[in-house]
Amino acid sequence: MKIKPFLLIAFISLAFLSCKEKQTEGDSVVELITVEEMDSLLDMGKVQLIDVRTPKEYNEGHIEGATNIDFRDENFKDLIDKADKSKPVAVYCGRGGRSGKCSTYMKKAGFTKIYDLDGGITEWKFKGKKVVK
Repeated sequence: MKIKPFLLIAFISLAFLSCKEKQTEGDSVVELITVEEMDSLLDMGKVQLIDVRTPKEYNEGHIEGATNIDFRDENFKDLIDKADKSKPVAVYCGRGGRSGKCSTYMKKAGFTKIYDLDGGITEWKFKGKKVVK
């Protein structure tokens, strides 16, 4: 059976697109993770959990153990820099936009391992995970 070049290219493209997104810069790595992976990391207790939504959003419900550092706060960089850069950190927001920008900043700031929750707290709740107020 002869494989058509178009099908081969389509298959290879799909294989690459289905891989997890990992961005590296120096020693820093940002890994986009699923709700299930986030849940496992939290169960192990080896990550700092940061919610980068506004205080109002945070108070409406957040993942237990999360520290609120508002991405839009004028002192955001100073506040995020107080986190331990040598310890893995997991960040999330509403859907993933702000946490993605936060991850980019954290990578440049020298954090060694950054996990970004794919789909944010919206996906967390959709999957039936608990939030606290």
